[in-house]
Amino acid sequence: MSNPIKFAYWVPNVSGGLVVSDIEQRTSWDFEYNKKLAQIAEKSGFEYALSQIRFTAGYGADNQHESVSFSHGLLAATTKLNVIAAILPGPWDPALAAKQIATIDHLTGGGRISVNIVSGWFKGEFQAIGQPWLEHDERYRRSQEFIESLKGIWTTDNFTYTGDFYRFRNYSLKPKPLKVPEVFQGGSSRAARDMASRVSDWYFTNGNTVEGIKAQIDDIKEKAAANNHQVKVGVNAFIIARETEEEAKAVLAEIIAKANPEAVNAFGHAAKQAGAASPEGEGNWAKSTFEDLVQYNDGFKTNLIGTPRQIAERIVALKAVGVDLILSGFLHFQEEVAYFGEKVLPIVRELELERLAKAA
Repeated sequence: MSNPIKFAYWVPNVSGGLVVSDIEQRTSWDFEYNKKLAQIAEKSGFEYALSQIRFTAGYGADNQHESVSFSHGLLAATTKLNVIAAILPGPWDPALAAKQIATIDHLTGGGRISVNIVSGWFKGEFQAIGQPWLEHDERYRRSQEFIESLKGIWTTDNFTYTGDFYRFRNYSLKPKPLKVPEVFQGGSSRAARDMASRVSDWYFTNGNTVEGIKAQIDDIKEKAAANNHQVKVGVNAFIIARETEEEAKAVLAEIIAKANPEAVNAFGHAAKQAGAASPEGEGNWAKSTFEDLVQYNDGFKTNLIGTPRQIAERIVALKAVGVDLILSGFLHFQEEVAYFGEKVLPIVRELELERLAKAA
């Protein structure tokens, strides 16, 4: 099949799961749980896993394992899965990150480690660990230099680079990665889309309606074409697949009914404050309601909630507007990832083939 849509899942290496709710979540942040989850995901047809980076507790996430180390552990426990390690410019320097990731690439056979460059939105986190806090667009300018430095180090001998944040002179990394890692990034602001259209291989966006996602993709693809660059798009979605639509909607209603108002509002305040500081005065969560914010990345908005067929049809509709990857979260990760692989993914592939046949 040409260009099948890909699937990733959020690695729950942070406590509290993917929703800020007191509903039961049969998901754990410990390594043994995550190792088994990675093996289930690989077997179920997931191509990618995205580990999270967080330095401070909050919003129901009191504990968190470091992303790069955790990603290496998951790669060692699997054979095909590509694990995306989140890296935050500031605490990380590109010289260290490039060498660290290149080494993991060699230790795991090549081609299965990627990076997600996180520009950061939480001022309190930077202050807590003693890192300077840059204004919105400056953070993206630094991230662009970070990505250019990574790619330069990974692909060039005698790499020389003169930026405002990073400088290199005749630097040759040895050994280089066996395969150049893919670079992901997130964000919905103008600065985020502009950066993706210039340097990133993948762009993650928060959950949204098909129409909202299409508008973002059209914008970013147009900008990328003007830069003679290509970027693929991943969309966040919280998936609730059940045998009936009523059952799935009841789970969503229970998640929201048992939300932790204090934690949700604290997260919403910090996220919207960060967006308001951007030149256009809005960011990822500018239009998010309380119910949307119960899932950190607006995952309910994508509406992959219903029966396996309903979800599969919506995924294929997202693919039709240019989505290349679904970044998924689940309530009970191990069992629901397995259910998705057994019940939903086969219908997606069937619908993709039907569309391909109609287009031929």
